[in-house]
Amino acid sequence: MTTKPAAKPACANFSSGPCAKIPGWTPDLLDTRVLGRSHRSSLGKARLKLAIELTREVLEVPASHLIGIVPASDTGAVEMAMWSLLGERPVDMLAWESFGEGWVSDVVKQLKLSHARKMIAPYGELPDLASVNFDHDVVFTWNGTTSGVRVPDASWIPDDRKGLTICDATSAAFAQNLDFAKLDVVTFSWQKVLGGEGAHGVIVLSPRAVSRLESYSPPWPLPKIFRMTSGGKLIAGIFEGETINTPSMLCVEDYIAALNWAKGIGGLKGLMARADANAAVVQRWIDQWPYAHNLARLEATRSNTSVCLTLDADEAVPKQMVKLLEAEKAAFDIGSYRDAPPGLRIWCGATVETSDLEALMPWLDWAYVQATAS
Repeated sequence: MTTKPAAKPACANFSSGPCAKIPGWTPDLLDTRVLGRSHRSSLGKARLKLAIELTREVLEVPASHLIGIVPASDTGAVEMAMWSLLGERPVDMLAWESFGEGWVSDVVKQLKLSHARKMIAPYGELPDLASVNFDHDVVFTWNGTTSGVRVPDASWIPDDRKGLTICDATSAAFAQNLDFAKLDVVTFSWQKVLGGEGAHGVIVLSPRAVSRLESYSPPWPLPKIFRMTSGGKLIAGIFEGETINTPSMLCVEDYIAALNWAKGIGGLKGLMARADANAAVVQRWIDQWPYAHNLARLEATRSNTSVCLTLDADEAVPKQMVKLLEAEKAAFDIGSYRDAPPGLRIWCGATVETSDLEALMPWLDWAYVQATAS
């Protein structure tokens, strides 16, 4: 298509984090009673506890698992888990994109665990999941935000494992079916699939993870914001709304508003259906053109949130497309991650309207023609 499309997405925000706000978002959705109040006041703790309860309901977290709001986004939650739990036994570190490789680096170079086994796959692929040793602890991302590659399910994780499974699920939570029976630690942040504001993370602990916390003390010092136990016992208040540090109550209210929206569209099933429909729009466009390819090689491993694609063109072409689309206000922030292969990354999570993605596709055609002609 050489003619510039007439229609544009109503919302051109396709960033993979922070992601698009919920449809119809306005500051009027936020309950402001707690602003200017202490997060440790009865009202503050009640709102934080409500956020935890709604998370459990929408994400379908079993009653056996604990949910805590923690500092520093998903990164803080993952680091909290690794620094608090690893070291008791060997660990298999799985990675197939940049954030997973970051966790590998931290375990090898910062925690300096000599018994860490690195299992790293190139962008577009998964490691050999059948070769994971579940006598070890296992750390992995469910959905590779920067590669668009996800595990298809949790069937590769045995019920009788001896080690813990620590799962970074930040771009999977609220869009993909997390099997909590197979996951001992799950982490995510608000600014992904529910379009919340940044800086806060969530950590979900199974009874096995709690048992490890209460029976094992790592040999390294733990910063205060990582400590989940005191005197060998879990600090239960963390999982009831008594946060380790001061959260932004404005962000908490924004998260609550997003969770209520999620409930209103059918909860987890509704969220997953929206993300699936969105990803299908992009995949249909990819299938239409021989020069476009989903970075995830196998269909079963293709993300329905962070859809990554490559183009049969010079690496300058996708960069030029990003500039053209931003100048036209047709799409913002869709360039591939800096460490990923050159291409595009289009967020298809539940807060994005399918109609906006449908409106974007002709703009991709136009931008490709313009970029390859220049």
